[in-house]
Amino acid sequence: MAFFDTPIEYLKGVGPLRASLLNKELKIFSFGDLIQYYPFRYEDRTKFFNISDLSDEMPNVLIKGEIIKKELVLAQKKRLVAILKDQTGEVELVWFQGINWVVNKIKVGAQYTVFGKPNRYGSKMSMAHPEIEFLITDNQPLKSFFPVYSITEKIRQKHIDSKALSKLMMELVHLASDKIRETLPQKIINEYKFLSKRDALIAIHFPENHDVLAKAQRRLKFEELFYIQLQLLKMKLIREDKFKGQVFDKADLVTLFYNSFLPFELTNAQKKVIKEIYKDLRSGKQMSRLLQGDVGSGKTIVAFICMLLVISGGAQTVLMAPTEILAQQHFNGLLPFVKKMNLQIELLTGSVKKSARKKIHEGLTTGTLNLLVGTHALIEEGVQFNNLGLAVIDEQHRFGVAQRSKLWQKNTTVFPHVLVMTATPIPRTLAMTLYGDLDVSIIDELPKG
Repeated sequence: MAFFDTPIEYLKGVGPLRASLLNKELKIFSFGDLIQYYPFRYEDRTKFFNISDLSDEMPNVLIKGEIIKKELVLAQKKRLVAILKDQTGEVELVWFQGINWVVNKIKVGAQYTVFGKPNRYGSKMSMAHPEIEFLITDNQPLKSFFPVYSITEKIRQKHIDSKALSKLMMELVHLASDKIRETLPQKIINEYKFLSKRDALIAIHFPENHDVLAKAQRRLKFEELFYIQLQLLKMKLIREDKFKGQVFDKADLVTLFYNSFLPFELTNAQKKVIKEIYKDLRSGKQMSRLLQGDVGSGKTIVAFICMLLVISGGAQTVLMAPTEILAQQHFNGLLPFVKKMNLQIELLTGSVKKSARKKIHEGLTTGTLNLLVGTHALIEEGVQFNNLGLAVIDEQHRFGVAQRSKLWQKNTTVFPHVLVMTATPIPRTLAMTLYGDLDVSIIDELPKG
């Protein structure tokens, strides 16, 4: 068995009972799961503060001094109060819970280090439920930030807090340090001056300072996105190689539309995108393309021209929108052009009556219905096409991959081509991460006026 596949119960300090809790509550089953369970914040224990410098705007801070008084207060709510003094001032330490354990730990006249959140009550500074330890000689603060891990209430009740988890993590990091293998090519590590995988994993849990922590986070974030991109690119290459697409190389209806019905001159950006899509439609491979452009850049007319290419080839097309209002707008916008060209268009949403649905279903199965506009109702099982050649999806972020794949199933012989439209401006590198399985076309020019 590989080291990082070792069940978590075999880590010193865990055992079967704790392992069962970590399995259920944090989904930590193995050494590999635990070492990739990263802190959500860090407590800075790299310097001591003077008591006189404390303010209630500060986060948890580290102080040291002598306990000069302790008192069990029974009035109202029972509490333990101790006064810690250094050369600059005094601070009140208060405990409302675990008093019996703390009261025996604290001795008047002894020196302690204390870690907690300062709060001001009137003219006094205080800390509620701070961590307190004997000051050994005049010891220095820790040379690292202290990791804080996300813990569920159920785990906390079983006495596994963030501190206990960090002890387990320290044990694991010690065991794992010579077993962490590099996962990125050396060329990339050199080019971006990344930490090694080993150094990054150790530093993400126990960083020595802000700078090292930032470098560890940068390395691990890059790696995560890098492998997501590789996986998406692999999916895309497999799709291009594996999935055949119908060939649409006739442009009769497009020529008719250009010459007789197009109400304005297309921009160069629109023409460029149409050429890219037409090339895909003729390639014999299934198209999956993202069409990006601002509101008003003319994405819908580009999509309609692409639909005409497909209808010219004897297939059907759909335009799917996220809401009924948007679907209705698309339908009303395309209806005049479709009528002039003697084509058939229908609108299918959740509110369409049963009798109208029956007519739509008949038109789809016989092939007489050329263009269907609608909402999620389009991907219902009862909606079957004679030959779906192109699916246009408006506003990609509302539709998941699973919904897109349902559209794929609408043609049993060969997957339809897919064109996704979005007005969300997405940088090319981010588009590659979010939509790495899609090719990207951008309309980067608005029509005149």
